[in-house]
Amino acid sequence: MNFVVDKENKTVKVDRSFNAPLDLVWAAWTQPALLDQWWAPKPWRAETKFMNFEVGGRRFYAMVSPEGQAHWSIQTFTSISPQSNFKMLNAFADKDENPELPGSEWDLRFSEQDGITNVSITIYNESLARFEQMLEMGFQGGFTMGLANLDELLKNL
Repeated sequence: MNFVVDKENKTVKVDRSFNAPLDLVWAAWTQPALLDQWWAPKPWRAETKFMNFEVGGRRFYAMVSPEGQAHWSIQTFTSISPQSNFKMLNAFADKDENPELPGSEWDLRFSEQDGITNVSITIYNESLARFEQMLEMGFQGGFTMGLANLDELLKNL
């Protein structure tokens, strides 16, 4: 896995390969029942309240602590090329779906070669303060753990 933080450009770039076919990896990123099984770093869990994976659609979900404390986020899908690429805006939110702006722009690209699927993710934050907050909250460690959870899930699908 490559994880590059570019503070000057307020960008995080993650490249991660999975020993699974493209259709399974795509499904794990785009179907809420699968997303909830890997998205949160353990012992936290993800709970999707709703998700419409279509351009203009949204996913509203919480990261829930072992004590039951929920931290909400909302994602709005801005572009989808099936099994190739999708883009979304991601923002923290309150329990009533009100986003805390600014958020971040995610660009996810999927490719497969010889049964290995690569996911290339670019996350851009217009706000330096939001970018630094994301990093201070432990994004790198948490996202790395989530991707390891995805590895385990894919082995069992």
